[in-house]
Amino acid sequence: MQLAREELEQAYRQMKTIREFEDHLHREIAKGTIGGFTHLYGGQEAIAVGVCENLRDTDYITSTHRGHGHCIAKGCDVNGMMKELYGRADGLCKGKGGSMHVADMDVGMLGANGIVGGGPPLATGAALAAKLDGKGGVALSFGGDGSCNQGPVFESMNIAAILNLPSIYVYENNRYSEHTGASYVIASESIASRVEGFGIHTVKANGFDFFEVHEVMKELIAKCREGNGPCAVEFETTRFYGHFEGDPQNYRGPDEVKNDRENNDCVKIFRSKVTEAGLLSDEDLDKIDNEVINLIETSAEEAAAAPAPSPEEVTTDVYVSY
Repeated sequence: MQLAREELEQAYRQMKTIREFEDHLHREIAKGTIGGFTHLYGGQEAIAVGVCENLRDTDYITSTHRGHGHCIAKGCDVNGMMKELYGRADGLCKGKGGSMHVADMDVGMLGANGIVGGGPPLATGAALAAKLDGKGGVALSFGGDGSCNQGPVFESMNIAAILNLPSIYVYENNRYSEHTGASYVIASESIASRVEGFGIHTVKANGFDFFEVHEVMKELIAKCREGNGPCAVEFETTRFYGHFEGDPQNYRGPDEVKNDRENNDCVKIFRSKVTEAGLLSDEDLDKIDNEVINLIETSAEEAAAAPAPSPEEVTTDVYVSY
């Protein structure tokens, strides 16, 4: 499938924005500028963008503890995101959500989640709402390889299959459940083969290639919109940083991350494919790079200077008043 020039530029801009956003956080967290427990998404950008470029603003997603990439790909404001990570009053969640609890209902982002496997039950409920609404909406949950062992995830997929919901379960298999190799903790041949046990149409694909992600998701989302029930996909990918910021990554092999950065960088792969095909030039992409870098720098400067929440607000936004 040939994407229009504007679509290619948008995809690259989104991936580059996520990469620069995460690289900035990595540097600032090391300096102590940003507090809180943080898990970076760098290396997996092709999945978030390839998935979300196929979604409508009215579709819903749920995320994970590694959620910044999903938020940006779904359309969350980068300035609001940065202020949220800096704990500022005008962040997306008023500085109270931080890295693992960013949400923006206006763009269908139901929230990152500190609970492994906490997103699929929420997305399944949103899928039920979408089915009852009858407007062709879908709900999609992102999850890491570790989440495939969680009971609530099994229950969510089971009820989605029973009720024939427009629910999509996206697994990002970056090879490690925190610090443990996925092959050690997943008894089945693959995550995809396990999900098929629920009677859910499931595929396995290359998460390093934006174009493969985009094409796979276009087909699966269309299937859900047409009322053909839930589906799932397992994407093979990698993360460039540790499970959390400060993780020494002693469990990874010698030069493993170096090799991934050299040979499995989804941003580099995208750039190589579009320039070799003559779809975009290096000059086109360099221009986007510069614009993105300026956006991140400006967002960070504004976030650093923005006011923190007042002490009086500590008990607000805790409970919903009906």
